[in-house]
Amino acid sequence: MTTQEVIYDLRTRSGLSQDELAEKVFVTRQAVSRWENGDTVPNTETLKLLSDLFNVSINTLLGSPRQLFCQCCGMPLDDTIISRNADSSLNEDYCKWCYADGTYTYDNMDDLIEVCVKNMAGDGFSEEQARGYLKHRLPELDYWKRHKELSDGGKFDAFKKQLVDEINALRIPGMPKVESLNALVGSYVNLAYPLPGGAAVRFLDDSTTYLGTQLEVPGEERCFGVLANADFILICTYAEGGTEPELLLYKKR
Repeated sequence: MTTQEVIYDLRTRSGLSQDELAEKVFVTRQAVSRWENGDTVPNTETLKLLSDLFNVSINTLLGSPRQLFCQCCGMPLDDTIISRNADSSLNEDYCKWCYADGTYTYDNMDDLIEVCVKNMAGDGFSEEQARGYLKHRLPELDYWKRHKELSDGGKFDAFKKQLVDEINALRIPGMPKVESLNALVGSYVNLAYPLPGGAAVRFLDDSTTYLGTQLEVPGEERCFGVLANADFILICTYAEGGTEPELLLYKKR
């Protein structure tokens, strides 16, 4: 799609008139009309406003001239998994797993490789092939090229270790020891826990990135799920595919 087609499509799907869109991004109706006729394109600042308004990347607004890749893990990016900066604006350089609200979630390349290998193995890759590919690919990406400049000096890793210690100190019966926590996007792990009255409740924000892990127990069909951030720790169990979830603990920090 071209820029004029993208803007028209986003505007009409949002139920906005040209006048209403113009008011929201501080331009005239005539400016919106010129965009949609293909006579002009929005300037940089207006593109940022449109990006925030429609929750799509500037790359999408421009008709997707570039294939975006996460500059930390190499994952192809689309609007559903692009990360956000601390001011909630979209950051087209990273996925939600590697960069969350202004924070880089991986400081050690080997840790990231092990997480990615688990997701790639069996999807056309053996573990050995996936690990070899990542060891070649990741050093080519901007985050790892500029790691010394962008790194927080291990502060986030120290925070993750603190969370791991707090979770293990809870001594949940039957739950294996937590060794590490990885970035998890809320929409993938936001289970609906049943209440006594028959209703169900979700505790997470689908668009937020949390820290967590899945713990399997040998010989058991149910897994433990662990999620946490600066505000809370959540422990649950569930069957295959996240079915039949049971909340064991929700603790504010």
